[in-house]
Amino acid sequence: MKQIIYIILLLPLFAISQSELKGTVFEDNASKTPLPGANVIWYGTTVGDVTDFDGKFTIPYKKEYNKLIISYVGYKTDTLLISSPKTITHYLKPTSELDEIEITSRKKPSSISYLSSQNVINVSSDELLKAACCNLSESFETNPSIDVNFADAVTGTRQIKMLGLTSPYILIATENIPSIRGASQAFGLSFIPGTWVESIQITKGAGSVVNGYESIAGQINAELVKPTTDDKLFVNLYGASNARLELNTHFNTKVSDKWTTGVYLHGSTLNTKHDVNNDNFLDMPLYNQVNVMNRWQYTNPEKGLVSFINLKYLKDDKQTGEIDFNPETDKLTTNNWGSEIDTERYEVSAKLGYVNAELPWQSIGVQAAFSGHQQDSYFGLNRYDIEHNSLYANVIYNTIISDSRHKIKTGISYTYDHYDELVNTTDFNRTENSIGGFIEYNYFNLDKLNVTAGLRVDRHNLLGTFVTPRLHLRYTTWEKGVFRASVGRGKRSANIFAENQKLFSTSRNINILNTTGAIYGLDPEIAWNYGVSFLQGFRVFGRKGEVIADFYRTDFKNQVVVDYENAQQVNFYSLAGESYANSFQVELHYEPFNNFDTRLAYKNYDVKTQFNSGKLERPLTPKHRFFANASYETEVDEGESRQWKFDATYNWLGAQRLSSTQNNPIQYQLSEYSKTVATFNAQVTKVFSPKFEVYLGGENIFNTRQENPIVSADNPFGSSFDTTFVYGPIFGANYFAGLRFKIK
Repeated sequence: MKQIIYIILLLPLFAISQSELKGTVFEDNASKTPLPGANVIWYGTTVGDVTDFDGKFTIPYKKEYNKLIISYVGYKTDTLLISSPKTITHYLKPTSELDEIEITSRKKPSSISYLSSQNVINVSSDELLKAACCNLSESFETNPSIDVNFADAVTGTRQIKMLGLTSPYILIATENIPSIRGASQAFGLSFIPGTWVESIQITKGAGSVVNGYESIAGQINAELVKPTTDDKLFVNLYGASNARLELNTHFNTKVSDKWTTGVYLHGSTLNTKHDVNNDNFLDMPLYNQVNVMNRWQYTNPEKGLVSFINLKYLKDDKQTGEIDFNPETDKLTTNNWGSEIDTERYEVSAKLGYVNAELPWQSIGVQAAFSGHQQDSYFGLNRYDIEHNSLYANVIYNTIISDSRHKIKTGISYTYDHYDELVNTTDFNRTENSIGGFIEYNYFNLDKLNVTAGLRVDRHNLLGTFVTPRLHLRYTTWEKGVFRASVGRGKRSANIFAENQKLFSTSRNINILNTTGAIYGLDPEIAWNYGVSFLQGFRVFGRKGEVIADFYRTDFKNQVVVDYENAQQVNFYSLAGESYANSFQVELHYEPFNNFDTRLAYKNYDVKTQFNSGKLERPLTPKHRFFANASYETEVDEGESRQWKFDATYNWLGAQRLSSTQNNPIQYQLSEYSKTVATFNAQVTKVFSPKFEVYLGGENIFNTRQENPIVSADNPFGSSFDTTFVYGPIFGANYFAGLRFKIK
């Protein structure tokens, strides 16, 4: 095993040195908007590169290369004369500025690359603004690849799913540093304000080994706004008919030639009690959240250095339960059922990137993060407290072999997690640490083939030594036709209480069965993910469109089964049998006329697990889902920057299996399957100037509501009380309005 690690770490030393040309491609406008996906290629060769999400590229340089061609659909193709491998900046002009050409094109707020080996969906800040999202958990309403629903009927927690699996099986990162994990798994997505997010990358299937071994269903990475490119002042004020109020403000300033800093403030509150369905329980929790981030950016292009330092602090307090619940008199009593969830969290993270000025194709990146998370909570008569301290470090070295078609990433990562949990009267303490080495090879032929093969070896104090292989392939079958395939393995330790906090909002007895494993007496979760996808671009009536179809299967070799099939118990045990998740999705993008985008998607899930009572469909997972989104923007008024934006999203969910309630008294028994659910959201934005805009819209405009979401709401301290059977909206229609003000 030691020999394998040595090979992984020493392989880059065999790379063959050569010069490279680096640069950035922008739109030709004052805002310096980067152009991701632009083609950069040496004239008369197949040696090229594609700009990344920030418009950057790196391409091999030889003396015989002197003409560089830069092209992008909808923009004038330029040829540059290059005499030395220096860093360049280039601005492409839209074809609409050329008298002899009338075809125009614009960037899509959400796009899938034709060239990446991984199946990655890029979501820009323009897409996030369509839903006026106030935190990351609300950022996926307009994306058909992610399912969003409430975890239970009292805490207001939004739960996301990908490929039929819940968020613990998704590696969720902030700027490629794993962030939503451990104690933050249940509520962590609501701890990242939407205005802090610059873009999101959603990777389906096994992700990169560079980010760790835990990813099973996929990866979600949120890139934060940068102090150097964000507005000097940004204000977003939001108010909703449910009495929810939010304020987001950004302040950015340049401290020196190389240092820029930003202060980002988020405050949100809801202090009005709502009980629309008259079950005597709050439809949504009362809460107050204060979230602060101080972000520093250092840039020294002469020395090839760039770094970020983030300091974050969060205080989040929630209260929920019966309408008459008073924490001062009713806490942990049978007077009235209620709950309080108080969270305090702080984070420190840093990133450093260095590019060798003499050998610009060599670079090294260092990532480090430390977080402290303290949650004190109770749910009725159940108490749950958790303290989680986490340390993460990752060193990544990039180089090439022969030329830029052969790229290598290698490095070492380290993680440390200490958990201290109180579950009613039982203490659970554990410390996890791991160290691993990884290598990832990428072959990129611009015309046909892109292959990424990764391998990492990790030593974990509780999980032992194990190998994580992953492979991604992209092949161009014909013009605008792209086939992708991937396979990969993931392994993780399940935090059974932090990830399933909804169980505390029930009267169920908690049991851990067959306690022979290393964590809570359970074995680690291990799964293989296999996937294929096909992307086809087309033109109909002279308008562009895309069809994407993909199929993924997640096959668990071991899984911690969360068994709700006995209505008076929740049982945790290691899998003894088969568990899998099959996901099929077909999606259509089409622009029927200028500035009008449409997206249609159909998704089919087949998710089954071997429970002690038999092989059953995974509860609360719809077999069928239909999605539709339409957005339209008017042309910008010349000289005044005025514009209207319209967006509408429709979601339909098929019937979902409900776990068995046969052990309950007949009045508390539910049917085997839920009803179907349909929701409709819409938003209108009026842009008055580059500095000011207002928006208004509605969520769940059809006023769809799940009837009686709480079982035994009339007897919350009885043996049948359960808040986990949530398959649709509880509150009903909600309308909102807001404004955005910014100074560049």
